[in-house]
Amino acid sequence: MLHILRFLFLLLLLLQVNLNAKEYAVVASFAYEDMPINKIKALFLKKSAYVGSLKIIPLNLSLGDTRRDSFEKNVLGMNFSTLKSYWNRQHYLGHRPPISLKSQKAMKTFIKNVQGAIGYIELKNVDSELNILYIWSDD
Repeated sequence: MLHILRFLFLLLLLLQVNLNAKEYAVVASFAYEDMPINKIKALFLKKSAYVGSLKIIPLNLSLGDTRRDSFEKNVLGMNFSTLKSYWNRQHYLGHRPPISLKSQKAMKTFIKNVQGAIGYIELKNVDSELNILYIWSDD
């Protein structure tokens, strides 16, 4: 009986952690099943510009947006200062950072209307017109 109670307690703790974690998705209007994280990183850092023959337009949310912070930490694996330094170096090579948009709604609209656009939003805001390329969560 004690083992069952311990198991239930641990299960409840795990559920509580998962209920509090926010889930996010990298989305696009084009289909690409299970895009590898290294491909997403290459697209957003502009080390790669195409998926097949499709020119990709990566999008960011505004600086300071918690969803952007989560994306940079969990998907790009970089913090603000590392990214700032990266884009300062890239500037001299003629590369610009991704376009920044003010809201998830603006990002969804842009992605739906511009071929090759790719961005990230909270998973709960994904609709049937968007294709999920990758999912992550804040633990």
